[in-house]
Amino acid sequence: MRILIAEDDPAIAAGVCAALRQGGHAVDHVADGATADAALRDTPYDLLVLDLGLPALDGSDVLQRLRRRGTSLPVLVVTAREGLRERVRVLDLGADDYLVKPFALAEFEARVRALLRRYTTQGAPELLIGQLRLDLPGHRAWVGEAALDLTAREFGLLEALAVRPDRVTSRAQLVEALCSWDEELTDNGLDIAIYRLRRKLVGSGTQVRTIRGLGYLLEADAADQPDAEPADAEPDPSDDSEAAPP
Repeated sequence: MRILIAEDDPAIAAGVCAALRQGGHAVDHVADGATADAALRDTPYDLLVLDLGLPALDGSDVLQRLRRRGTSLPVLVVTAREGLRERVRVLDLGADDYLVKPFALAEFEARVRALLRRYTTQGAPELLIGQLRLDLPGHRAWVGEAALDLTAREFGLLEALAVRPDRVTSRAQLVEALCSWDEELTDNGLDIAIYRLRRKLVGSGTQVRTIRGLGYLLEADAADQPDAEPADAEPDPSDDSEAAPP
């Protein structure tokens, strides 16, 4: 998942960004409301963590502008404003959850998982595709009862495809989902991740299928062959140059 952190306190921003990246998410950070508003217009995100007391543009205004654009992006507000009237006001503006500073990092992570679960799986605890089971917020995957051993990059790729089952996801969308602003993923690196994910999905009843000129989709696979598309220029799996997870 790709998450935007809009927080002007450097210590809080560093802590939450590190925790989310350790959990396998791609994370962007901005320190003022105007930059947050611009980022939300230009980049697709799966979650916004929003401080209210931002310079340049107050967090409440960022939230209002976001909702006026008609987006249902989940928003977790983190703020020192703890009064009941303020909480009600912000929730009425369209926030999905509200966390008062200072907060325990464990509670923050739990609220992030809950919001992602609610919006990516429509409240269901798991996604099921073929024999593949996915707990997206928990970053876990199984084939039947056997856990899949996936790198952070491989899980991120599977996640980006799984939230759009039977719909094509372009290479550009996959790169956006896997990388934050300060990271890069080359074409070769993406090809390697796709190749390795296909190998690990053998026996799952699920495949990553190439749609020529458009991108990829995750679908139930009758044949269950990882290399079912010989026309794909699959990379050499011995090339580890881009295989490290982000």
